[in-house]
Amino acid sequence: MPIYRLDLSYDGSGFHGYARQPTVRTVQGELEAVLARVLEPVDTVVAGRTDAGVHACHQVVSFSTGKLVDPDRLARSLTKLLGPEIVVYAAARVPEDFSARFSATRRTYRYRVLNSPFPDPLRRATSWHVREPLDLEAMNRAVGYLVGEHDFASFCRRREGASTVRTVLSAGWSARSDSILELEIAGTAFCHQMVRSIVALSVDVGRGRIEPGTTPLILDAKDRNRARGAAPPHGLVLWQVDY
Repeated sequence: MPIYRLDLSYDGSGFHGYARQPTVRTVQGELEAVLARVLEPVDTVVAGRTDAGVHACHQVVSFSTGKLVDPDRLARSLTKLLGPEIVVYAAARVPEDFSARFSATRRTYRYRVLNSPFPDPLRRATSWHVREPLDLEAMNRAVGYLVGEHDFASFCRRREGASTVRTVLSAGWSARSDSILELEIAGTAFCHQMVRSIVALSVDVGRGRIEPGTTPLILDAKDRNRARGAAPPHGLVLWQVDY
């Protein structure tokens, strides 16, 4: 059957993550319910499942259907029924070997920290407020150790039988003019809570609680108890998926 690709963005605040769950509201559950209304029941494949409260600027979903599809009309219909929380800004028929998950070559996430003495109510859903001044140079030294292929068991919430070996292609913190510090991290794939755990480590380094050089020791330990927990989900955005 023909395969179709959807490019979408969403505000994750009102969802219990992307993946379908029987008793709570999820992005996949809402999307598939609307697809069933405008087309037929389908099973979607996604580039990366986001946790509860995590947002997406660019998420990619694929599905197969025997129904005749006008991609532009489908994108408009889905956005009308799902917006404003979920917006499908592109739809297209793709080759039959395309998979939103397995065809992806690079995933980029961004995490925003509001580093200010006072919180900002207008940014509370999209950034983590950290009051103490943060050492940006030290934070960059810390994440620099993570670039390359490593076993990220210390930074991942384990899933039975799943590998925690991942390749980080780039990672770096930058300062914006509005008191926002932003981590941009790209990799071929990420495991559960990996980015948020890296942020938590970075912030503790920035606060001066641990040295940047502790990062390789935590990485080599392959022990979740050696990490620094996980940063809140609402500061995280799936920024881009490349194919």
